[in-house]
Amino acid sequence: MPLPLPKLKPTLKAGSRPPWVGLAAAVWVEISAGNAYNFPLYSSALKSVFGFSQQQITFLGVANDVGESVGLLPGFVCNHFPPWTVLLVGVFACFLGYGVIWLALTKTIHALPYWALWIALAVASNSNAWFGTAVLVTNMKNFPLSRGTVSGILKGYVGISAAVYTVLYSSVLEESASKLLLFLTLGIPVICLALMYFIRPCDPSGEDSSVHVHFLFTQAASVLLAIYLLVLTVLYDTVDISDAVSYVLLAIALVFLLSPLGIPIKMTLFRANSGTITPLAGSTEHLATEEGDLTQADPLLSPFSSASNLGSFFESEYASDVETLLALGEGAVRKKRRPRRGEDFKFHEAFVKADFWLLWVVYFLGVGSGVTVLNNLAQIGLAFGVDDTTILLSLFSFCNFVGRLGSGALSEHFARTRTIPRTLWMTCSLIVMVLGFVLSALALSGTLYVSIALLGVCYGFLYSLTVPTASELFGLKHFGIIYNSILLGNPLGALLFSGLLAGYVYDAEATKQGSSTCLGPECFRLTFLVLAGLCSLGTILSIFLTIRIWPVYQMLYSSGSFYLPRPSGH
Repeated sequence: MPLPLPKLKPTLKAGSRPPWVGLAAAVWVEISAGNAYNFPLYSSALKSVFGFSQQQITFLGVANDVGESVGLLPGFVCNHFPPWTVLLVGVFACFLGYGVIWLALTKTIHALPYWALWIALAVASNSNAWFGTAVLVTNMKNFPLSRGTVSGILKGYVGISAAVYTVLYSSVLEESASKLLLFLTLGIPVICLALMYFIRPCDPSGEDSSVHVHFLFTQAASVLLAIYLLVLTVLYDTVDISDAVSYVLLAIALVFLLSPLGIPIKMTLFRANSGTITPLAGSTEHLATEEGDLTQADPLLSPFSSASNLGSFFESEYASDVETLLALGEGAVRKKRRPRRGEDFKFHEAFVKADFWLLWVVYFLGVGSGVTVLNNLAQIGLAFGVDDTTILLSLFSFCNFVGRLGSGALSEHFARTRTIPRTLWMTCSLIVMVLGFVLSALALSGTLYVSIALLGVCYGFLYSLTVPTASELFGLKHFGIIYNSILLGNPLGALLFSGLLAGYVYDAEATKQGSSTCLGPECFRLTFLVLAGLCSLGTILSIFLTIRIWPVYQMLYSSGSFYLPRPSGH
């Protein structure tokens, strides 16, 4: 008698709804995780209220970057606890850190020492590490076949968050630094608490023709949002807009932010036939279908079933032990081997690899240079004679978004079709950054906006490409802690390039002018030239890394789609 067929639930497009619901919620969490980009909006207020020098303000910017990028603990926690616990820690850090800064700026707390303000800012921006790690690791595992695209989308929304906050700052918050800090203290925690339930692991989305369409829709919505926010920023700066019109314009932006939720809604209303879905091997849906095909005449364990299950991407922690027992029964014992590139590495195994350190140094040089520009953007604008630096921040944010989103789609396409490593695009970005810094140092008339735009795009490219590259070289199992260890290059670069180099040069030039504020291209010329040299070094190392890992991409993408390699450890 044949075994009874299991009762299957209706199949939805792209495998299941939960990954897309989680992605839509992750968009809002990533917008929240971009709160560190607000530092240029309230740094001038801090400088005025506390009478800080530019170097002191720059070192506060370093605290901002240290908190944002120190994510080793979130990476560890994410491997052992559900995502909601990681988000909850981020909510607490955001409320505590920004709350202290708001109290200090409004002089509710008197005589707050500089070191306490530094720690408060580091704690506040550290919420970004908890927010970003929770949503990024979860969604990378929910969409393992589209890592570059998912990374580009999520990191793109982080990049565009500066424009979102700038619009809020210019309209609802009436360009008040204290109101902005109060919103960061209360608003962001409320948003993340409301979305906490939807950020969770689920059966990964399989390969289906609609998946590509859904990603295109999400990317198109984010591009339209970025353009719309840029236009809004210019309007608020040049036109006197009434409150009623302002709220209508903000409502339109809210619709763009909610648009990714249209995908799971559409999947609920229009269901797909089960035959149109190609579930990812190892998912429960895939297993249920296979079980339905079994009959009594079929052996429950075929000669190759153990090997195929052991090779599954979602292999359990005890799979290697099972294989060892099977080998013992056959009279042979396989010794554990070290993982190969493309398989799952533990942190200590990745830490000793040359590829890890090459990727780390390239990230450190490129992103460290970019964050130096971001931290000093307000002072750069004033030095070059720009009256309203919010336009510069919005421009950098928009170009940063374009780089993050574009890098994911571009690198994903060429990895799948030509097996080209993503690090090749990192090399191109570093070359363009060299040109951007040289252009800034020359200070030719009308070129500031061009150089800021180039640097924003390249900064976004480097930041976003590091995510899928690390997962492809070292696997997803311990991705959280490996990726966050690479992110440490960001605060280190901010400390060395922004805090020590840019802050010192600026104050030295200001002293020559007999003022605390420096005016003219000389304020940052030496800084720009040094950063151009560092990006040149990063270019050379990136070329070397690309040559080293090219065979890895040929192995992973030789069939035109991501190949999930057999996990290591057996």
